[in-house]
Amino acid sequence: MKDNIILDKSFNFAVRIVKLYKYFSNEKKEYVLSKQLLRCGTSIGANINEAQAGQSKADFIAKMSIASKEAREAKYWIELLIKTEYLNSDDKHTKSLLIDIEEIVKLLTSIVKSSMENKIAK
Repeated sequence: MKDNIILDKSFNFAVRIVKLYKYFSNEKKEYVLSKQLLRCGTSIGANINEAQAGQSKADFIAKMSIASKEAREAKYWIELLIKTEYLNSDDKHTKSLLIDIEEIVKLLTSIVKSSMENKIAK
């Protein structure tokens, strides 16, 4: 069976977000911003996973669209954590996290667009 890149990337991203939340909670005693990131960062993969069992093409597109919105929100919270100096923009882990979420946003945007085009073409 072929690997599902977006499922893999979103799951690995969620694992990183959970670990980051644990770090913020334990080391920085920061709960509000990081909780927002935890919620949307883990929701991405959950919605992608749910989309795989979509009842229809429209259901698949709806779930993937929600995942795309959650990914954009996660990017927002990461950028806010950088600007508020909870995360260091020069840190390799922070840079990697931003690269990962940007890739996920691009993949989801492409999936949603092509799914909508295929739906219209049929």
